[in-house]
Parts: sequence; C-alpha cells; structure tokens
Amino acid sequence: MGTIMDIVSGRDPYEKEFHQAVHEVTESVKPVLDKNPEYRHAGIMERIVEPERVIQFRVPWVDDQGRVQVNRGFRIQMNSAIGPYKGGLRFHPSVNLSILKFLAFEQVFKNALTTLPMGGGKGGSDFDPKGKSDFEVMRFCQNFMTELYRHIGHDTDVPAGDIGVGGREIGYLFGMYKKLKNEFSGVFTGKALNWGGSLIRPEATGYGSVFFADEMLGTRNDSLKDKICLVSGAGNVAQYTTEKINQLGGKVVTLSDSSGYIYDEEGIDETRLKWVMYLKNVKRARIKAYVEKYPKARYTDVDANQGHNPLWNHKADCAFPSATQNEINAKDAQNLVNNGVYLVCEGANMPSTPNAIDIFLDNKLLYAPGKASNAGGVAVSGLEMSQNSMRMKWSGNEVETKLKGIMQSIHHACLDAAQAYGTPGNYMNGANIAGFIKVADAMMDQGVI
Repeated sequence: MGTIMDIVSGRDPYEKEFHQAVHEVTESVKPVLDKNPEYRHAGIMERIVEPERVIQFRVPWVDDQGRVQVNRGFRIQMNSAIGPYKGGLRFHPSVNLSILKFLAFEQVFKNALTTLPMGGGKGGSDFDPKGKSDFEVMRFCQNFMTELYRHIGHDTDVPAGDIGVGGREIGYLFGMYKKLKNEFSGVFTGKALNWGGSLIRPEATGYGSVFFADEMLGTRNDSLKDKICLVSGAGNVAQYTTEKINQLGGKVVTLSDSSGYIYDEEGIDETRLKWVMYLKNVKRARIKAYVEKYPKARYTDVDANQGHNPLWNHKADCAFPSATQNEINAKDAQNLVNNGVYLVCEGANMPSTPNAIDIFLDNKLLYAPGKASNAGGVAVSGLEMSQNSMRMKWSGNEVETKLKGIMQSIHHACLDAAQAYGTPGNYMNGANIAGFIKVADAMMDQGVI
C-alpha cells in the first residue's frame, strides 16, 4: 500500500495524524484489495482517502471586553456513499486540518459499522471554550453558524458535539441555524431532550464502549464484574464509561483532565462519580479538586517531559482510554501489559499510537479500536435522527436496548471480518475491513463521482 501512502503524504506532508489513520486502514484492508481487484481498478482507495469537500472559513467574534477575536472554522465532508455526512464539531486550540481529516476518515468506517445510513464528516474550530463566559461562547457559536449553515442540512450533513462542544454549544449553534434557515429540523444531534434530543445520547459513547468491552470479555467466558479499570478523561465519555462499569460490577480507579489525573484505590463509585459530574459539568473545575473532597485519593500533575503517562502505570485488569488521540504511547502500553491489563477498549478516537497497538497485539490483549468501540455515540445520534424524522420519542430503555444491540452487531462484524481475512481475533483489522467493504461496495454501485 506504499502507493496510497505516497499519494497522501505527498499531497499533505505535514498532516501526521491523518497519515497515521490512513496507514492503519490501508494495512488492514490490503488482503481485501488482493481478493477483490475490482476495488483497485475503480480507484476506491485513492478516492476514499480524499475528502469530498473541505470547507475552511473565518469566524470573527467580539469578547466581553469589546475586542474583536478571529478564529478558524472547518468542516470536512469526507464520504457520503452510504448516507449524509455525520460527525461531530470540536472546539479546541489544537484543531487543524490534519486532526479533523483523521477524525472524518475514522468516522466514515465507524458510521458504516453501526449499520445505520450515515456517511462520515467532522468539523470544528481552534476556538477554546475554556475560561470563556456563556455570552462569549454564544457569540462565537452564532458567528460560526453564519457560515456553516450554508453547508449542512438534515439530508446533507448532520453535525453533533465533540471535545469542547456540549449541550450549551449545541443549543447556541442550533438556535442560530434555526433563525437563519427559518426551519426546525433534525440538523444537529446531541440536542436537549425538550427540543428534539434523544434519551441516552449523552451516555451513548461511554455506555457503548463498555458494552463492547463486555462482549470481548465474553469471548473468554469472562465479564467486567470485579474488574479494576483505568479510565482516562473526565468528560462525557469518561463519566458514562465509569457509570456503566460500576453498573456491571467493575471498579474504576482513575480519571484525568489536561492538568493531571486522580487515582482512587477505593474506587470512583456512584456517589463519587456524581461529585465528578458536578465538578466538571457545573463548576467546570479541574479534576485536582477531587482530592479535596476525597483526601484518600492521590492527584498527579501532568509532566510533559516524562515521556509517558503514569495513569497507565497502575495494577488493573482493563483500560479505557477516553481522553484524546495518541494518549497511550509505547511506554504506556508496556506499562499496561506489565501491570496485568489484558483488555484495552478505546473510548476516544485513535488514543493509542501505532507502536502501542503493536505491543497490545503482540501480547495478545483484547484490543478494541475506537472506530468500533466508541461507535455508540454516533449510533444513538443516528437513532436521534430517526426519532426526529418520525416526530416521536423512544424511552430510555428502548434506546439503550437498541444501543446494546448495535454494539453487539459491531462486535460480531469485527470478529467475522477478521476471521474471513486471516487474522482471527484481531478487532482492529476486523473493524477496518468490515467498515471498508460496506463503503467500498456503495461507492462501486454509485460510479466514479
């Protein structure tokens, strides 16, 4: 697959995150292309790595001191072969084309795995909501939407939230879209329940990740009961991953944010998790404050010069990286292996470096790539779109049952594809192959466009 990587790196030499995502998929699907030469003849790989559309725009806004600020806005419409573009918006200073293209590329295959009719996209801005007032966030979101609204729609492109874009931001963005278009439609997912949102949507990514992990453990006649789990992050995904692990009888002992991490040997139970949710979702404070409430826990600052993250250096059974891309490097992966971890289930997008993944696979860990294990979020977004289209609302139990069924289906699809193409038990290859075949077949049907 050197030719594809040569094309990608030659066109965009500085987009290292995008190169990493493409390389993983191209390596996995090589046996598919060898077995199905018609994909090569139709240029499927050459087309699938090139976005259908890249939108970049200026977002000027006025802060509370009356100063004009300028940020960049983006939307990557990667592939619409199986449905309208679908993927989140990320507001974070690190946002650039490379990160959004990698996220959009991953989203294509993730959405295909859900079995729902959704293409892949991603967008966002280098705007940082941290430390901004509600009015500043509102003004930014409204100005961001004055351009984005031209490119989205319920049958075209349906954004959602991601890092830095929660319920507050979705509300401001949707409100401005509604004003500009003079219509109330299901153009966003992750909406509040009282104006079109779905039950279980906030929980979906975390719950789905845990459902997937439980399915993997089931292949070894095991379960999450009594398992000690390391979870990174303290946002939406980490919170609900912790909640579902607790419900299934496991014990979570770590959470983190960009400042550092906490280790609570007694476990972050239901009561302590409620405090974390208040701390992060209401007070918008740092995770360090956890040890003020629970002094037996330990807090450790981030040390960028350390070369590894000590959060992953504790005795445990399972790890759920749920913070951000490339948070687990080779040193972290070896620490996890040395500490007895035998399952890694990714709640974040591409949180493990290629070298880390090699260590997981070489040591025969149960390793779930994010495009499979964190697909629960976009799956329930798809269910939210269905409810909006039908003008009806399902109960929480109905949505959670559908979510669990989708995650079980993804698990089976990964195992079946890995088995069919000679790497039994390799969830990374299985996820890439199953997602790729669905998208590639749709592209073949629709001609060279």
